[in-house]
Amino acid sequence: MLVFILTVVGTGLLYVLVAKFINENNAKTWLSGYNTMSKAAQEKFDLKGYLIFFKSFFYNLGVYGTLLYFVLFFLTDDQFAIQVWIAAQLLPIPYLIYRGNKYKNKK
Repeated sequence: MLVFILTVVGTGLLYVLVAKFINENNAKTWLSGYNTMSKAAQEKFDLKGYLIFFKSFFYNLGVYGTLLYFVLFFLTDDQFAIQVWIAAQLLPIPYLIYRGNKYKNKK
């Protein structure tokens, strides 16, 4: 049980720190996918717009995922809480990919 709690809190904290840490100055190093683009592709990419979405996405995933786990932990059992938490971490990933593709070409 302690391992689950530490995993949830650690993951949530990591997501929040990623949201706070990544910015325009260090995206070429730390933002996966952007750091492997060619210079021409990076110039076409709307980095400012994407970072607004990216930061909000990971901050919300970290905070609300952790809150969801603890609410379910206290209202139900720990196994159900961790299963819902895992689903809550995985289900938004297709949305991240879909919305991220909208920033490929500056308008």
